[in-house]
Amino acid sequence: MLEQLFGSKTRVRLLRLFLNNHKAAYFVRELTRKIGSQINAVRNELDNLVAMGILIVVQEEKNTAAAAGTKKKAGASQKKFYKLNTDALLYPELKALFTKSRVLLEKDLVKKLAGLGSISYLALTGVFVGPEPAPTDVFIVGRVNREKIVSMIKSFEQEIGHEVNYTVMTPQEYKYRRDVTDRFLYSILESKKIVVLDQLDEKLPSVGA
Repeated sequence: MLEQLFGSKTRVRLLRLFLNNHKAAYFVRELTRKIGSQINAVRNELDNLVAMGILIVVQEEKNTAAAAGTKKKAGASQKKFYKLNTDALLYPELKALFTKSRVLLEKDLVKKLAGLGSISYLALTGVFVGPEPAPTDVFIVGRVNREKIVSMIKSFEQEIGHEVNYTVMTPQEYKYRRDVTDRFLYSILESKKIVVLDQLDEKLPSVGA
């Protein structure tokens, strides 16, 4: 939806990354890795966003000769970073628009995850429910195609602009960990979460739900 509105997948991914990390500053090659776009496309869109006042440029000086350990006269080089301009006139509107768009992305992810295999339990936690740290972001009990989930999560990470951790347990592994009161499992169960699917024979604890 946003790609059609903004006319560029790269621009949308850059905006989402900066809006989700409004205090962070990034250099060009770092951005290409994070959003999975070509460097020339990233540079073009950065120039556009700076021209619109949505991003600002931050320069960081480095002593290149000293860093290289040479005996030459030290020379300072500047590394260019880009940062979101939270004082921009369009900032509130962009933030609201991308928040609504993320809801649609999450619904699409949930739909795709639910179709990965035989799933008894699926919950979203961590980055999906708030800023508090959590042991994982997606928790699945069932049998799923591991290669597909890796690809799916990676694609979603590029869309939202930050890392998403996931945990998959087979029903047997879940039962064993539950019976031995596994600390990692119970840290997930007791964290704040959104339960998308629950078809386990024994209901999970509702603490933090």
